[in-house]
Amino acid sequence: MACTADVQANMQKAIAGIREAAQKGANIVCLQELFTSLYFCDVEDHENFKLAEAIPGPSTDTLSAIAKELGVVIIASLFEKRAAGLYHNTTAVLDADGTYLGKYRKMHIPDDPGYYEKFYFTPGDASPDDSGYKVFETKFAKIGVLICWDQWYPEASRITALMGAEVLFYPTAIGWDKLETDSSISREQYSAWQTIQRSHAVANGVHVVSVNRVGCEADQQFWGGSFVANPFGTLLYLGSHDQEEVHVQEIDLDKTEYYRSTWPYLRDRRVDSYHPITQRYID
Repeated sequence: MACTADVQANMQKAIAGIREAAQKGANIVCLQELFTSLYFCDVEDHENFKLAEAIPGPSTDTLSAIAKELGVVIIASLFEKRAAGLYHNTTAVLDADGTYLGKYRKMHIPDDPGYYEKFYFTPGDASPDDSGYKVFETKFAKIGVLICWDQWYPEASRITALMGAEVLFYPTAIGWDKLETDSSISREQYSAWQTIQRSHAVANGVHVVSVNRVGCEADQQFWGGSFVANPFGTLLYLGSHDQEEVHVQEIDLDKTEYYRSTWPYLRDRRVDSYHPITQRYID
């Protein structure tokens, strides 16, 4: 969906979309990254911290009631205020009975022109006992949730899949620079974004669902192009670049066993040889 500066209007549009998806038979509904507002990270402005809220809090309370009413799981990306001066880019998961299952805090935080997220967000916590990555046991599937910039990192998808995720969901807000005059660069950027996530589906033998916003905001043309890929990276669905869409895609989780046994990447992993990956760079 496209967003405006009106937070309540964005929430009501999202709820209308959730209702439409449920009417079409959806079990799990994933909303785009930071769906309650404009993508405010295109500027560094302290006023934008006023958009943040507690999780659980008002938005999760509202969506919990909708989840329970409709019997659907809701994946909701929100701007979390953890404490004064401490904020996260966070996704909450609400089960089909309205239960708040928990939250995932974005681990990889970008800082690029138009994406000044380090100004706003602290990365999710990691410790020797907790990688920071999360899976959620919902009524319909055990799901993993990662957020936007996380989608470029195979380590994040691998760890989440190894934790038992049957489907990887990526709420996203990414687009083209409207000031870019070379259209080939725009096409190449979108292709890279889709390709890297389809590769996560293949490498981990799971379905991947990527949900991106559409619309123009400041100098960004959000490129939409939301998609669902099966464990061989085949596109089961591809959204448009400029239209708001509610799509329901059936996923057969039983096929994960077929894909993983046919191409047994997990079987042949050499976990004894991977310790160098924890270094920033092998000089």
